[in-house]
Amino acid sequence: MTDELGDKNPRSSFERSNNLASTVLRNLRSLRNLRGLRGRIVLYFSLSAFAAAVTLSIVTYASTRAYLLNQRSEAATTQAINNAQVLQALVATNPADAGDIVTNIRTEKGGFAVLHLVADDLFFAQEPLRFTQSNLPTELVTKTLQGSSHRQRFEFGGEPYEALGISIKSIGAHYFEAFPLNDVERTLNTIRTTLTFGILLITIAGGVFGLSSSNSVLRPLRRVANVATDIASGGLDVRLEDERDPELALLASSFNNMVDAVQSRIQRETRFASDVSHELRSPITALATAVDVLQSRRDDLSKRNQQAFDIIASQVRRFDRTVLDLLELSRLDAGAGKTQEESVNLADLVKRVAQRHGFGDVSFVTTLNNEDQTVLDKRRVERVVLNLLENARDHAGGATAISVTGDQKMLRIVVEDAGAGVAVSERERIFERFARGTASRNSTGSGLGLAIVQEHARALGGKAWVEDNSNGGARFIVSLTRQNPHETNGDL
Repeated sequence: MTDELGDKNPRSSFERSNNLASTVLRNLRSLRNLRGLRGRIVLYFSLSAFAAAVTLSIVTYASTRAYLLNQRSEAATTQAINNAQVLQALVATNPADAGDIVTNIRTEKGGFAVLHLVADDLFFAQEPLRFTQSNLPTELVTKTLQGSSHRQRFEFGGEPYEALGISIKSIGAHYFEAFPLNDVERTLNTIRTTLTFGILLITIAGGVFGLSSSNSVLRPLRRVANVATDIASGGLDVRLEDERDPELALLASSFNNMVDAVQSRIQRETRFASDVSHELRSPITALATAVDVLQSRRDDLSKRNQQAFDIIASQVRRFDRTVLDLLELSRLDAGAGKTQEESVNLADLVKRVAQRHGFGDVSFVTTLNNEDQTVLDKRRVERVVLNLLENARDHAGGATAISVTGDQKMLRIVVEDAGAGVAVSERERIFERFARGTASRNSTGSGLGLAIVQEHARALGGKAWVEDNSNGGARFIVSLTRQNPHETNGDL
């Protein structure tokens, strides 16, 4: 017995779902291109939910389909046998009225009956003659006429049917009855649609659950990232909180131990640099004093001795400046020294620093007005400006322009020089300690000036960087966080 109801294979009823599955599986090939652990977790949960939903839906649909068709077949068989028994009784007594008897047989709505009398080889069909033996499956008719009962599903007029052929040997007849299966088809269509939407909803739910799970998984990692960011910004006292989960507790403990070790090492190195600088300060001061005494008697020396003295004096002053810079960096690393903030006009402060240290002839431009006040540490700003101007003088042919600009959130100090600029590959490195640009390799200097600028800029809530200016030289920019006087609390 063949089965032509709906899809020949239950899986094909999920064609749209399977097409979706094929698309998703093809996209798995690009899984490694997904950026982020969250995306992988969500995709994993979505695919797992999709696979489980498809499997469950196929099993459910196949079981339901088999059950409905079996129930329908049993009901059709019972009705066909009952009708055959009625025909057997009526035709046996009135064979000439076989056509009328078939017409009056009660069949289901949309169903049809056909009677074949062997003696006359005649087929009788119900009125109207829309359905005759020619519409029955050939295999069904052939096997029934051979004397065996048979059942077969087929389509007629685009609708599914199940036909039964029964041999009635006592009257020499064969009885055929076709039952419509469109009610079963509609039920199966509804089930398919429901299961398809169920697959979609379960897949979405799996993705949502995956997203929620990823948040739980990534939350500790975000805490680690935030703490690591704080530590990278200088907050070496920040630590991860204790975790209840054993694995996370081990991670937090290991991370905190690592930070403790790093902090201890940095403190040792800072103390070492500070101690060395302090130990060198006394002999350097003595050497500088001796140089000053000899400077007053320089003319009494021979020319050769004068040249030797000039070299010694230059190196002593350079050494003295390096020690002072190291001491300042040590204090910055240790966080020593209280911040002395006061309300000032940044443009006026920068201009006065330039004039006080011999840079008054450098072009000065500002977009700030005289009433523009901000709260900051004047000492740090003076150090930043002086170091930038001295750096331009010593390594880049001198400063050509100074400008002070700002907006509602940030203020900027800009110093331009007449040098050859700074190579892109060196623009970050020159702000490191003891680093020098290519153009200043042959110049005097400790290589600490710009590092001090960067440290002070960070302490002022900003940063320092360098770029090219319009004349081919370098433009050093320092950004500072603006803090309006009315936003501060307490006495300045």
